This record gives sequence, C-alpha cells and structure tokens, in this order.
Amino acid sequence: MPADIHAVAVSFVVSIDDEDLGSFNSCDGLGCEIVMEQREEGGNNGYVWQLPTRIKYSNVKLSRPLTEQSAKIADWFGSMASGIERKTATIEARTAEGKVIARWALVDVIPVKWSGPQLSLDSAKVAIETLELAHHGFLAPGSGG
Repeated sequence: MPADIHAVAVSFVVSIDDEDLGSFNSCDGLGCEIVMEQREEGGNNGYVWQLPTRIKYSNVKLSRPLTEQSAKIADWFGSMASGIERKTATIEARTAEGKVIARWALVDVIPVKWSGPQLSLDSAKVAIETLELAHHGFLAPGSGG
C-alpha cells in the first residue's frame, strides 16, 4: 500500500465465538491503559517513582441501525439469565469493498449494555441500537482470534 493512501473503515463486522452479529457502523472504546502508581521516595524530594500496576481495558461500544441480526443480541442477553459465560469476540474493520483492514480479538467478553432505538412518530429517524461490551484484553495475533 502506498504511503499516501490511508485505510478508511466503513463498517465493523462483529462475531462472538464464531456467531456472526453482523456489521456495525461505529466502534468506540478499543483501547487499553497502564495504570500508574506514584511513590515518593523518603529523603529524595526531587523524584517521584512512576510504577506500572495493572492494565485497564475500556468497554467497547458498537452502534448500527436495527437489522435482522439485532435479535441475536437480544438472545445473547437472554441467555445471561441462566448464568454468565464469557466469550471471545472478533471485530473486523472493513472497507466499502469488504476488505479487512484491521482485526481485534477480545477475550472474556460479556455484554454489559444494550440500548435500543428511540422511536417517535414526530420525526423520521433511523432506528439505532448500541451494544456495549466489557472484556479482559486482546488475544495476540495468530492465537485463534
């Protein structure tokens, strides 16, 4: 790929343990952060130690217009009534032509929130749903995700 061409994702295809949830048109929150702890050393007033403690992963929010695939999300939430089972999720960023430009595999995923559309006869808006996922990190490339 030439250096002056940038990959532009137009859809995010999501699967949970190889169950296709369809494509979403926005994906927010893919990331992680090292939590730092500050320690002041006695007798050394000019220095504060910055110590890494843990990795914190933000929740991932996916949004799209309602589709036939929306029922799969409701089924997934419904299955939580009999016990929470963490799963593996794969998110693929794709171009308009369907070419995968990036892939993330999330480990120990659970759905934490689903927001359905706000429906009103007063305005003709697209019915949007949002799915929020919590996870325990990313799988390394080539490790099955």
